[in-house]
Amino acid sequence: MRVLGIETSCDETGVAVYDHRQGLLAHTLYSQIGVHAEFGGVVPELASRDHVRKTVPLVAETLERAGLQGRDIDGVAYTAGPGLVGALLVGAAIGRSLAWGWGVPAVPVHHMEGHLLAPMLEEPRPGFPFVALLVSGGHTQLVEVQSVGRYRMLGDSLDDAAGEAFDKTAKLLGLPYPGGPELARLAEKGRPDRFRFPRPMTDRPGLDFSFSGLKTFALHTLQRELADAEIPTQEREQIKADIAYAFEQAVVETLVIKCRRALDETGSRTLVLAGGVSANRRLRERMREAIAGEAGEVFYPRPEYCTDNGAMIAFAGAQRLLGGQQEPLRFAVDPRWRLVDLPAIDRRR
Repeated sequence: MRVLGIETSCDETGVAVYDHRQGLLAHTLYSQIGVHAEFGGVVPELASRDHVRKTVPLVAETLERAGLQGRDIDGVAYTAGPGLVGALLVGAAIGRSLAWGWGVPAVPVHHMEGHLLAPMLEEPRPGFPFVALLVSGGHTQLVEVQSVGRYRMLGDSLDDAAGEAFDKTAKLLGLPYPGGPELARLAEKGRPDRFRFPRPMTDRPGLDFSFSGLKTFALHTLQRELADAEIPTQEREQIKADIAYAFEQAVVETLVIKCRRALDETGSRTLVLAGGVSANRRLRERMREAIAGEAGEVFYPRPEYCTDNGAMIAFAGAQRLLGGQQEPLRFAVDPRWRLVDLPAIDRRR
């Protein structure tokens, strides 16, 4: 089965073709960073308009790269939530229209299920069951995964997700949009012994996350350390780098502690990292050290599959179409769609 996947949940337009026997045939991605950079964050209306402009041309480009035409596609998958409602509607409308025109089934895909299954685009693949850490700009979740669609939520973010805290702290430090990767680069220049930030909610039982207080701690540290206007520019920049280092370390260590707890609670020895923040180099290194040291395994996709992309949507859609899921000739989106509300699929590819 060849499935066309369309991702338009936020500020990236992704299109891909996945064949359940041959694997990923082609994928293209357009980022709206340039559109939103001057505003310091995503403007929903601008995001929707850019998806309108880019999605159909990207579909044509992706099919050409794969050496296929519309008649060669067996199904269409599109992101139906969670995300920005206007952006979601663009992808859903185009995906459903293409499926109707080609006479093939279409299936809505949960954005976070796409991220959760993205490591299965790689070899070796993680085997079920496993624990997944979904860590992105909008979500920080620990999920027990028995199979496709069989999910149990272990922990969730109570306020700012890790990626959101990265972006907000980067803005406090005067870094350009998107802030998360910029903060990680600045942290490379930081001194490890200058500051120690708290590891939020690790001194109590449970697997939930809270990063808003860590962001506030960074703000207060920045204000205190830079209160003297006479501090030389070079030293001011070093202080910012030290704060970035301490902040990143605190987030990473918090995630590691919670993941180890989740593995202990479930009895699993397999951890999957997915979502935009899972591309963070320090997080990958520290998680691998911690889990491998306890005879566990850590899986994560290559960086291009960590951020929003069409490949993960095409793959997840293929699993559901192969499992017999089809939708009536209509489309709907849900910007607050819950992962645990998805139907289970038994077939695995």
